[in-house]
Amino acid sequence: MKFWKTLAVTGVALLAAVSLTACGSKSSSTAKNSSSKGYTPKSLNIQFVPSSSADTIEAKAKPLEKLLKAQLHIPVKVSVSTDYNSIVEAMDSKQVDVGFLPPDGYVQAHKQGAADILLQAERYGIKQPGGKTTNKLVKNYRSMIVVKKGSNIKSYKDLKGKKIAVQDVTSSAGYIWPVAELKNKGIDIPKDNTLVTVKGHDQGVMSVLNGDTDAAFVFEDARTIVQKDVPDIMNKVEPIYFTKPIPNDTISVREDMSAAFRKKLAAAFIKIAKSKKGHAIISSVYTHEGYVKAKDSDFNIVRKYDKIANSESK
Repeated sequence: MKFWKTLAVTGVALLAAVSLTACGSKSSSTAKNSSSKGYTPKSLNIQFVPSSSADTIEAKAKPLEKLLKAQLHIPVKVSVSTDYNSIVEAMDSKQVDVGFLPPDGYVQAHKQGAADILLQAERYGIKQPGGKTTNKLVKNYRSMIVVKKGSNIKSYKDLKGKKIAVQDVTSSAGYIWPVAELKNKGIDIPKDNTLVTVKGHDQGVMSVLNGDTDAAFVFEDARTIVQKDVPDIMNKVEPIYFTKPIPNDTISVREDMSAAFRKKLAAAFIKIAKSKKGHAIISSVYTHEGYVKAKDSDFNIVRKYDKIANSESK
């Protein structure tokens, strides 16, 4: 009897030990998984991509540091990347926590597991002709092809063989949308034209004005960002083609950022955008007027255009 009692006690002890070990392993695994999916920044690194001169954007965006710090109660650093690819790499290597990514940049970053969508920008719509701003907030914009007034290029059909100013190949308005749409119309821009990559849509407009290129792919209506220096730019450079709508820019975050911090960060950006000082900053940087929640499927159209633009011509 004593033997069986001892055996029973031993068995219970062994079972308890196994259970504790299993629980310990599970807790360790859960903690590890929680850690990998629950990053909460102690300081926040935010990076922008240049849609106009990089130094100008950084100067305009710097005041966001103070406003975000007041909302989040942690140090905030704002910087500008050299191009679209470098900010994706920086987010993938965990050097940047938040990226102001254009639609294609976001899709690329999400595909690599480097970023998730947080918010999407709203802008005022544009009315043509004349590039007049409306009072209607929209979640998309268009790309346009501009030429110098008086040019012998009257439509997209006249572009073959011409020199065109473009942005990085991951730029939706500065490359992908016009390339994809014209490819569907039988014009292979990369194959049939000389492409000149410029940094900033303002530089695209100026390259046409100065005669350095015959045409430029820019966002609608990029002429306004050089209007201060060239007041009559609307009469000197004109659009010959507008693409279908492109989803607006994103505020994207590291894929491992915690849900709690994402919620706090989204609320901070939305609140700042509604304040007088904050709105002035985001409007001057990217002509953003506010931010709304977004989901990844909103950018499926971007994936479609990417595929067309990067496909080999038959």
